[in-house]
Order: sequence, then structure tokens, then C-alpha cells
Amino acid sequence: MGLTTATIRLVNGIDSGRARVGELEEAKIRSVTVESMVDTGAYLLCINENIRNQIGVPTIRRHEAEFADGSLRLVDIVGPIEVTFENRGTTCEAMVMPGDSQVLLGAIPLEGMDVCVDPKRQRLIVNPLNPYVARHVVK
Repeated sequence: MGLTTATIRLVNGIDSGRARVGELEEAKIRSVTVESMVDTGAYLLCINENIRNQIGVPTIRRHEAEFADGSLRLVDIVGPIEVTFENRGTTCEAMVMPGDSQVLLGAIPLEGMDVCVDPKRQRLIVNPLNPYVARHVVK
């Protein structure tokens, strides 16, 4: 199985909220469109420092993260960030990775958008069982 990527839009959730209540012009909402690696083994959305600076999201707290090489580092958790893919969207926090690291789309935003990985075609798709609007089970 190969790697799955997806084009997503990341929006500063504070800017978006301020625009909804008339405190900020829509044109001033900070956002960026990026190619992300879909990583079902990752928990959060992971962005890099450059993207954080572009969309200007604040630090909420710091967490210790274990990297692929086994090293541990304190990283910023930032947000809120609105994530959109095709006709889906969700709001979540993100872990800030050093430098220009690859953006990772983890389990929390994937579940929030009700999207699936199509392993045969190696692409992210809207859940075919719910093609028009995201569905969440609340039990």
C-alpha cells in the first residue's frame, strides 16, 4: 500500500469566528491550502511552523511528542483551525512540527469530516455512505 495525500484548506478559526459576527472582513481571514499526508495512525492534525505563522493560530498548551526516530520533544498545540476537504469541514487543534515538516491529517480531523481512505486508489474520499453531509454516531 502506498501513501495517501489530500489537498486541504486550513483556516484560522478565530478569524473565521470574528468574521461570522462582523468583527473582521472575510478577505482578512488567514488561510492556506496545502497538500497533506493522510495518516490514520496520527491522532491530531500536524502542521509545520511556516503554516502556523501563515494562519496565525495561538498556542493553547504544550505536549510532549514522540517522533519517528524515538526522540521526545515539547511541541505547541495550536488552534482552533478549521479544516476543509471537498464538501466537508471540521474544527480542531494541531500539533506544530519543526521547520517545514510535512502536514499530517490525523484521526481526529478525519473523523470530524466523516471521510475515508480509499486504499486501492490511494486517495481520501468523502464517506460514500454519507455523500452529502457528514454523519456522526452519538451513543
